[in-house]
Amino acid sequence: MTHSDEQHGEHTIADDRVSPPHLGTERETLRAFLDHHRATLAMKCAGLSDDELRRQSTAPSALSLLGLVRHLAEVERAWFRRVFEENDAPMLWSPPGVIDFQAAYDASASTRSEAFTAWEAEVENSRRVERAAESLDLTGRQPRWDEDVSLRMAMVHVLLEYGRHSGHADLLREGIDGSVGA
Repeated sequence: MTHSDEQHGEHTIADDRVSPPHLGTERETLRAFLDHHRATLAMKCAGLSDDELRRQSTAPSALSLLGLVRHLAEVERAWFRRVFEENDAPMLWSPPGVIDFQAAYDASASTRSEAFTAWEAEVENSRRVERAAESLDLTGRQPRWDEDVSLRMAMVHVLLEYGRHSGHADLLREGIDGSVGA
């Protein structure tokens, strides 16, 4: 942290993430970037209380770090569990029979324990599905579209979701305690 950062109240978050490889197979690269973004979300939430994690961005948005954790648990479930294992698995926070990714953002009554337990379980299931697949060409049925998709497409889609929301997490964390960083 520079003297200038201290004057502006900025803090940096300890970063122990493993960087993706500069050289690797397609699968190794996709896996590493997904895990890097998963670690980024956890890093942005580290050291915060439940109240801080529930703190919403500016109106009218209800977005919070805890809401992002819940949302990304739903994304992991929708793209790995529901596509490659159990098409009718219920979503975690959506009403029965509905897929409402916005429902996950309502973290007003949620806790770190509840959200992270669900997210970590879905991440581990996603990793298991990916590692068990013989190739990225494995296909599953995306129930939302009623179309077949490849594991490659699922991994890229989830990676893009994390990339999009990592920027949100950056801004939310900075708004909570001034912490900045990758």
